[in-house]
Amino acid sequence: MIQIYDTTLRDGSQRTDISFSIDDKLNIARRLDDLGVAFIEGGWPGSNPKDAEFFRRAVNMEWRHAKIAAFGMTCAAEKRADEDENIRALLEAQTPYCTVVGKSSLLHVHEVIRTTPQNNLRMIEESVAYLVQHGRGVIYDAEHFFDGYKEDPDYALATLEAALRGGAETLVLCDTNGGTLPWEVGEIVRAVRTRFPEAQLGIHAHNDGECAVANSLVAVREGCVQVQGTINGYGERCGNANLCSIIPDLELKMGLKALPEGHLVKLTDLSHYVAEVANLAPDEHLPYVGRAAFAHKGGIHVAAMRRTPRSYQHIDPELVGNRSRVVVSELSGRGNLLSKAEEYGLDLDKKFDIASALKDLKSMEAQGFSFEAAEASVVMMLRRRQPDYQPPFELIDFTASVEHRQGRGMIAEATVKVRVNGEVIHTAADGNGPVNALDRALRKALRPFYPEIDHFHLKDYKVRILDGNHGTMATTRVLIDTSNGVSQWSTVGASTNIIEASWFALADSIEYGIWELSRRQQHEG
Repeated sequence: MIQIYDTTLRDGSQRTDISFSIDDKLNIARRLDDLGVAFIEGGWPGSNPKDAEFFRRAVNMEWRHAKIAAFGMTCAAEKRADEDENIRALLEAQTPYCTVVGKSSLLHVHEVIRTTPQNNLRMIEESVAYLVQHGRGVIYDAEHFFDGYKEDPDYALATLEAALRGGAETLVLCDTNGGTLPWEVGEIVRAVRTRFPEAQLGIHAHNDGECAVANSLVAVREGCVQVQGTINGYGERCGNANLCSIIPDLELKMGLKALPEGHLVKLTDLSHYVAEVANLAPDEHLPYVGRAAFAHKGGIHVAAMRRTPRSYQHIDPELVGNRSRVVVSELSGRGNLLSKAEEYGLDLDKKFDIASALKDLKSMEAQGFSFEAAEASVVMMLRRRQPDYQPPFELIDFTASVEHRQGRGMIAEATVKVRVNGEVIHTAADGNGPVNALDRALRKALRPFYPEIDHFHLKDYKVRILDGNHGTMATTRVLIDTSNGVSQWSTVGASTNIIEASWFALADSIEYGIWELSRRQQHEG
C-alpha cells in the first residue's frame, strides 16, 4: 500500500492566486479523508493564526481514513528543541503526526540558516527526538535533498541518519527546487535505499522541470512507500506533484494500492471541488480528471471510438469518475455528429442527411462559429434538420438601437417581431445595452407561451474578435452560457455585426432551453 500524503492545505495554498479560509481548509480536508488519503497536512501552526485555528478545530473532528499532520521546521540554529517556539507549536497542534523539514544541502546550511554542518545535524536529530519523546509520529522532510546529494552525497546522507537516530518514522526525499530529472531521482533513491535498507522512504517533488509526477513514480519504483503531493498539482511557483495523476498511475498502471477499494472513482469530483473552493477555473486539460482528458475531436478518432472505446483511450474514464466526450468542430466526421445526437437523445432517421449537416457545420466554422464550446447550438442545428421539427418561435424581424440623450445618458432599446403558434407578436424593451434590450424584448414576446423562460438565466457572455486587423469590420464571435438552475448549456453566434452574432447565440439559447425542458418532462412522465 502506497501512502498518499496530501499537502494541498499547505504547499497548495502557496500558489500565488490561492488563499484558503479556515472553513475552506476544513471542508477540503473532509473531502480528502473521504477519498481515503493516508495523511493530510493541515498547515504550519507556528507560522500564522489561521493554521493554528485549523488544528484547534481539526482535533475534535472524526477522521475515517487520514491522519492529520502538522508541519514545521527543525529548531533554530541557536536554540535547543525544548525552547523553540515552532517545535512548541507543533506539539500544541495535538496532531498524531508532525512533519519536520530540515536542511540536506550544505549550500543552505552555510548560506541560508548560516550554521555549521555539525550543528545542523544536531538540530535535525534533537527536533525529531523531542517530538517522538512527546508521543508524536515524525515524518522527516529532507529539504533540497537531491540538490544536496549532488553537492555532497555523504553530508546529505548524514542528515537522513540524524533523523533516523532521532526516531523519524519516514524519510521523505524532497526535490524542493523541482529541477531534478527522473533518471537522477532513480539513481539517488537507489543509493539511499542501499544505505538505509530498513528505512521507510517517501518522495516530495516540485514541478519546475515538469517532471514532478514522473519523479514521484520513479521514486516509488525504487522503493519509496510515501508520495507527497497536492490536488491538481497546486503549489508554489510551477506547483507540486499532482496527486490527481499520481494516484491513478499507481493504481491503474503500476498495480499498487493507494486508496481504499472503490474510492478512485471519487477523484474527478474532488479535483473539481478543490478548484472551486480555490476560486480557480478547473483545468480542463489535466490528465485523468480534466473535462478534456477523454474528449475526442478528430473525425478519425471518433469513428474508431464508436467501434471500440479502447482505440483512443488509455483507460476507462469511469474508473476515475470522468467520462468520454465527443467534440464537434471543423475537424469532425460523421461519427462526431452521430455521437452528439445520441448523447442528447436525438433520433436521426435513415433519411437524415448527415453529410449535408457536416458540410454546413464546417462552413459555419469557417465563417467564425465555434461549436466546440457550444454544444447546444450543435443540437439545435441537428434538430432543425429533422423532418418533424416545429420551431417554438420564428423571427420575423428585430431592431436594436443605442442613443445618448441629454440628461439621461445612454439608452438602449430593442423591438422584436416573432411568430409563435401562427400568431405574430411584436414587443419592445429597453436595457443597459442593445443585447440586454434584445434579450428582454424576446423574453417579453415568448413569456405568455413559454413561462419557463423566467428560469433561464444568462451566466456568461463572451465576445471575441476573430480578425482584429479588419478593425471595426472584423468578424465577432459571441458565446452565451445559460442555466435554468438544473442544467447549463452554451450557444454560439458569429457575424461581422455584433448584434446579429448575439442574436444567433441568444435565439439558440432560448430555443434549446425550451426543448431541453420539454424533453426532460417527457422523460420524467
